[in-house]
Amino acid sequence: MKNYLNFENDIKDLELELDKLKDPYNKEGLSEVDTKRISEIQSEIDGKLSEVYSNLDPWQKTQVARHEDRPKSKFFIENLFEEFILLAGDRFYGEDKSVLTGFAKFNQTSVLVIGQEKGEDLNTRIERNFGMMRPEGYRKTIRLMKLADKFNIPIVLFIDTPGAYPGVGAEERGQAEAIAKSIECCMELKVPTISIIIGEGGSGGAIALASSNKVLMFENAIYSVISPEGCASILWRDPKKTLEAAKAMKLSSKDLLGLGVIDEIISEPIGGAHRDRDLCLNNVRESIQKNLDEMVSMSRDEIFYHRKNKFLSIGRSKGFSSSFEVDKNLTMKESLLQKIILKFQKFKLQAIAVFLLLIAGLIYYFL
Repeated sequence: MKNYLNFENDIKDLELELDKLKDPYNKEGLSEVDTKRISEIQSEIDGKLSEVYSNLDPWQKTQVARHEDRPKSKFFIENLFEEFILLAGDRFYGEDKSVLTGFAKFNQTSVLVIGQEKGEDLNTRIERNFGMMRPEGYRKTIRLMKLADKFNIPIVLFIDTPGAYPGVGAEERGQAEAIAKSIECCMELKVPTISIIIGEGGSGGAIALASSNKVLMFENAIYSVISPEGCASILWRDPKKTLEAAKAMKLSSKDLLGLGVIDEIISEPIGGAHRDRDLCLNNVRESIQKNLDEMVSMSRDEIFYHRKNKFLSIGRSKGFSSSFEVDKNLTMKESLLQKIILKFQKFKLQAIAVFLLLIAGLIYYFL
């Protein structure tokens, strides 16, 4: 059974009529299928979908991002990657089933895959805690991201969460510290990282895994510091003012691309990602491959500074300054010793060769 949003009532009526016409076994018994009428209704549905989804307001986009039938991380992991090996546990407390993690192959390239998973039905949603990660979930991802960095393996992350779990137990086990450590770990990595916001990107629970070289976002996904309902409750003391809150927060993909918070929008089928999952898969596959290819020739240090400068530059271009130079104004000042160490790391083999030649020359001279 299909699920419809409150602004899709006209589409729902048309699709119910279409289903009746396609079924030759109606209430009156066996009847002929009216192919002409079926084509007319299908054209009406396509027109209605195009009309409605081309004029969605931010609150309606929020509803689409939360749609029950929207493809989840598990779907993308199972259909985009091969030889996926699920890894569990943070080695401190336990396992968090709201995040799927493991190594896999993407077009014959080894990658680490991390996906926040909401679940498909009531039982799996309860099991997955509705995609709200606990501290052990973040510590599990930190453990595996450090492992991927050690072996120079790119990381692909799927973001879909209303936020980190705010329960008492999670707070007692250090939820805020775990999120902060996850952000720190993401920023320190020297391997390519790609985060894809496929549904909800809520609060620190999302940014903990979205501090990447490339942040991609589905056309009808959302990414914000708080939910529209929470924002409306705080600012207006009225949770019904969700539309005003959603507009003020600039949580849509189009707004965030303009602000430089995300790098790319992945297009969805008309009517949302749930209406054509195969098309979504192809779009995501092409986008991941394109972005991996862009970073394949970059050194580890270049990947690190690319990510750092990307986040330091957010919000700078539309402020009081009309222009800025990222490399001049936004890089950390390094001491002479740090510069020598970095140069040595970059030209380590050459330095060792010169040192050996120097030693050999001294030995030859004195003997």
